[in-house]
Amino acid sequence: MEIKDVTVEIRPDMAVWPGDDPVRLNREKKIEEGKNANVSSLSLSVHTGTHIDAPFHFLQDGYTVEKIPMELLIGEAQVVYIPEEYRSINEAVLENAKIKEGITRILFKTVNSNHWEKPGNEFMKDFVAIAEDGARWLVNHGIKTVGIDYLSIAPFGNSRPTHNVLLSAKVLIIEGLNLSNVDPGIWTLYCLPLKLKGSDGATARVVLTR
Repeated sequence: MEIKDVTVEIRPDMAVWPGDDPVRLNREKKIEEGKNANVSSLSLSVHTGTHIDAPFHFLQDGYTVEKIPMELLIGEAQVVYIPEEYRSINEAVLENAKIKEGITRILFKTVNSNHWEKPGNEFMKDFVAIAEDGARWLVNHGIKTVGIDYLSIAPFGNSRPTHNVLLSAKVLIIEGLNLSNVDPGIWTLYCLPLKLKGSDGATARVVLTR
C-alpha cells in the first residue's frame, strides 16, 4: 500500500492567514528542569495549516465542525493537477480537467504546493484558488468534498463568493494541503479534523492511500 501524508507540519514560524494569531507551541514542563514529564501547550487559529471549513465559517446558520458527516471525510478521491499557467480554477479549466465521472471528492494540486517547501513564513497572496463559477461547476457536478493546497479555497481579497457557493451546498472544504509529492489520479482520502464543538473550522490530519 502507498501512503501519502499530505498534512502541513504545524510549527511556530509557519505562514498563517493575515490577521490570524501565529502558532504558539510551548513546552511548559521540562524533564531536564525536574518535572515528571514533558508537557506542551498549543495556541493557534482553527484555520491554521491543513484544516477544514465548516459551513458556519461563512454561513451564520451553517452547521459546525462536530456535525460534519463522516462520509465526506473518508473515501475515494481524485487528485487533479492544475498546470502552472492557470492562476484561477474556473469553469473553463474544470471542463478540461479530466475529472472522473461520478467522483465526489476532488483535491486540487497546483503550484501552491511548492510554496510549503520554502523556508520562512511569508504569506503568499497570489495563490491559485477556485473562482466563483468554478465553485458552481463543482456543485452542479455533484462534488461533495473539495480540497486545495493553500490556506484558502477562494482568491485572496474575495473570499466570500466561492465559500458561499460551496458551503451553502454543504460541500466540505479542505484547505492547506501539501500535494507536492502526490501523483494525480485516484486515491483513498482520510481526513480527520479535531472534533471541536461549535467551531467554524478545525485543523486536520489528512492522508491518501492506494
